[in-house]
Amino acid sequence: MLFKLICVDLRVNVSIINRIRLSAQFFLMDYSFIDFLTLVGSLGMFLYGMKIMSEGLQKVAGEKLRGVLSVMTTNRFTGVLTGVLITALIQSSSATTVMVVSFVNAGLLTLAQSVSVILGANIGTTVTAWIISLFGFSVDISTFALPLIGMAIPLIFSGKSKRKSWGEFIMGFAFLFLGLDYLKNSVPDLQHNPEILAFLQNYTSMGYASLFLFLALGTIFTIIVQSSSATVAITLIMCTKGWIPFEMAAAMILGENIGTTITANLAAIPANVSAKRAALAHLMFNVFGVCWVMVLFYPFTRMVGWIVTTFGPGDPYAMTAFLSTLSPDVISEITSGKTLTDESLIGLQKQMLSLQISVSYGLSLFHSLFNITNVLLMIWFVKFYVYICSKLIKSRKNKEEEEFQLTFISSGMLSTSELSLMQAKKEIAVYGDRCYRMLTMVRELYYEKDDNQFLSIYGRIEKYENISDRMEIEIANYLTHVAEGRLSSESKEELRVMLRAISEIESIADSCNNLARSIKRRNEGKSTFTDEQNEHFNQIISLVDRALLQMNKVLHLQEPAHDDINPSYNMEHEINNYRNQLKLRNLEDVDNKKYDYVDGVYYMDIISECEKLGDYIINVMQAIVEKKF
Repeated sequence: MLFKLICVDLRVNVSIINRIRLSAQFFLMDYSFIDFLTLVGSLGMFLYGMKIMSEGLQKVAGEKLRGVLSVMTTNRFTGVLTGVLITALIQSSSATTVMVVSFVNAGLLTLAQSVSVILGANIGTTVTAWIISLFGFSVDISTFALPLIGMAIPLIFSGKSKRKSWGEFIMGFAFLFLGLDYLKNSVPDLQHNPEILAFLQNYTSMGYASLFLFLALGTIFTIIVQSSSATVAITLIMCTKGWIPFEMAAAMILGENIGTTITANLAAIPANVSAKRAALAHLMFNVFGVCWVMVLFYPFTRMVGWIVTTFGPGDPYAMTAFLSTLSPDVISEITSGKTLTDESLIGLQKQMLSLQISVSYGLSLFHSLFNITNVLLMIWFVKFYVYICSKLIKSRKNKEEEEFQLTFISSGMLSTSELSLMQAKKEIAVYGDRCYRMLTMVRELYYEKDDNQFLSIYGRIEKYENISDRMEIEIANYLTHVAEGRLSSESKEELRVMLRAISEIESIADSCNNLARSIKRRNEGKSTFTDEQNEHFNQIISLVDRALLQMNKVLHLQEPAHDDINPSYNMEHEINNYRNQLKLRNLEDVDNKKYDYVDGVYYMDIISECEKLGDYIINVMQAIVEKKF
C-alpha cells in the first residue's frame, strides 16, 4: 500500500515538474522583453487604428447616424438592418451598443427597438473579420499603409472639419493594418519550441471541456482588451499559425461574442432602468446564442468547413495536419518573409498561405453564420426579451428619489464625443423643466397661509435649488469629459453654448429661490399685500411663467429655429415694461398711504426678482437659438 502511494506521489510530482519545465521553457525561449513590448505595441496600434477610424466616420456621419437610429427602428426588421448598417460603418459593435444604451437612456429608443438594433450590431461586427480575412492575409496591405497615411496628412491639416474627419478615417485604416501586420510578425515563435506547442495541444483534445476552456479564454480576453475586433484578429493569427485547431478558434470567437457585451453593461451601471434593461438584453441574446450553438457545435463547424472547402479556398481544418508534417526549421523558412530560392520551400510557402486564407475565411464565415442564424432565431423573441429584462430589472419605487438624479447622462454613459452631445441636450431640457417646477412652487408659496405647509413648500424649493447647483456641476463635468474627445468645430461651438446655457439655467433656479426668500421675509415681517398688489404679482409672474414655458419648449426641440426666439423677446419687453410701471406705481401708492413703506420694499423685492428671472430666461434663449445649439 505504501509502495502504491509512493508511486502515485511520484507520478503527480513528475507531472508537476513537467508543467513547470514547460512554463520555464516558455519564458526561457528566444523571446525578449523588447519582443513582448513589440507585441503589445502592435496590438495598441491595431486598437488605436480602429478607434480613430471609427471616430472619424462618426464625426463625418454623426448627425446621419442619429437620424438613422431614430427613423429606421419602426419595427424589429428595420431595427436589425439599422444595427448592421451602423456597426459595419463604424466598425465597432461595442460603440453601437453603448450608443443604443445611451439612446434608450435618453428616451430616444424604446427597449424593444434597442433589442432589434443590438441584434443587427452582432451581425455588423462580423464585417471586421471579413476585412482582415480579405486584406490582412491574402493581400499585403501594410505596403499600402504609408501611401494611405500620405493621403491622410493633407486632409488632417485641412481647415474643414469634414475633411479632417475623412483624414482620420484613412489614417485609422492604415494604422489598423500596420498593427495587424506587426501583430502577425511579433507573436512568439512556438514552432522552434515544440514542447510549448505540445503544452497547448494538451488542452485542445478534451472534447467539450476544451471548447468551454477556449470559450472562457475568448470572453476574458475581450473583457480585458475591450474590443472583440482585436480579439478576433488575434484568434485568426493564432489559428493561421497553427497554435490552436480550427474548432478551438471557433470556440474563442463565441467567447468574444459574450465578452463584447461587457462594455455596454459597464456603461449602463449608472444609467436609468431602461438603459440597464437594454444592456442586459444584449448579454442575454449573446449568451443564449452561444448556448444553442454549443449544443450543435461540431455539426455547425463541420458545415462551415464544408462550405469553405467546396465554395472557398480550401479546408480550414487542414492547417494543423499540414504543420505537423513540417520541421520547425522549415516552418521558420517559409514564414520568414524572405525571398526563397528552393522550389520545394516555395511550394510549401504557397500551400501554407492558401491554408491560412482557408482558416481565416472559415473563422469569418463561422462568425457571420453564427450571428446571422442567431438573429434569425432570436428576432421572434424580442417581446420575450423585453418581458424578461423588465422582470429582472424592476423600476424604482421611490419616484421622488429617482427624479432628483440625472436622467439622461452620467460619466459612465460616455460613448463617443459627437453622439454624447445629444444626451447633454436632453439633460439640459430636463434641467429647464425642473426650474419650471420651482417657479410653480413659488406661486403656491406666495398664497400659502398655513405655517407648516408654507415651511414644507419652502423646504422643497431649497432642496430643488441644491439639486440645481448639483446638476449644473454634473452636466458641466460631463461636457468637459466630452470635450476631451475628438470633436468637429461645430460640436465644439455647441459645447460652449451648452456650458453657457446651463450657467443661465442655474441662475433661473437661484432667482426662484430668491423669490421664495423674499416671500418668507414678507411673512416674517408680518407684512400684508393689498388685493391690487396681489393682482400685479399674478400678472408679472404669469408673464415669467409663459417665458419659461417657451424656453422649455425650445429646449426640447431637436433643431430650434431663429423665429422661436421672437415670442421670448416680446415677453421680455412686457416683463421689463410692467416692472417699470409697477415701480412708479409703488412710489405713488406709498405716498398716498395705500400701504406702508416696508410693505412696498417687500413687494418691490419680489417684482424686481421676477424681472431678473425674465433676463436669465432670455439669456438662455439667446444661447440656444442664436447660436443654434
